[in-house]
Amino acid sequence: MVVNPDRKFMTPQEYLDWEEQQPIKYEYINGEVFARSKEALGHNSIIINLASALNSHTRGKGCRVFMIGAKLGVSENGSFHYHDVVVTCDERDKRAIKAIYYPCLIVEVLSPSTESFDRGKKFQQYRRISTLREYVLISAEEMMVECFRLNEKGSWELSTYAEGEEIYLSSVDFRCGIELLYEDVVFEDAENEKAI
Repeated sequence: MVVNPDRKFMTPQEYLDWEEQQPIKYEYINGEVFARSKEALGHNSIIINLASALNSHTRGKGCRVFMIGAKLGVSENGSFHYHDVVVTCDERDKRAIKAIYYPCLIVEVLSPSTESFDRGKKFQQYRRISTLREYVLISAEEMMVECFRLNEKGSWELSTYAEGEEIYLSSVDFRCGIELLYEDVVFEDAENEKAI
């Protein structure tokens, strides 16, 4: 993520109005805007694979699945982020036009340029969303998924999944083999081996 050098601080409404006029997407945190970084092809394949599976699974269950272009608001006055995949089953998001505010599941596909932000400040922001039950981080460099799940005591527990394992997302009662997420994904190491 890169800070936009032209504008330093904005109100949430100034950001919403300004960002609609921009050729690229920006996230908004504490009055500052940050340009979204570009993703590799494998990153996009993982997003499409998961979003397609979740969309099929939640069809007819009152949930909506969104990918990259949908804006996620931490609150009406708070930060705004772009996620990779999000699911909302909340009535208040049924008529959402500009942003989702009540997700139960947020997924980020990790890239080297955003991993520390996704694990740190972004997750810190997301934890402020009262409806959020799971935060999932998917590696784009190896078959690995980390699922942070909110337990009954209000603490976040980590479950990890690797090659050959079945992923379970309790917030939407969804199960799939990890291989589904990585279908048609070429890892950079494999691509480099071909070039040699």
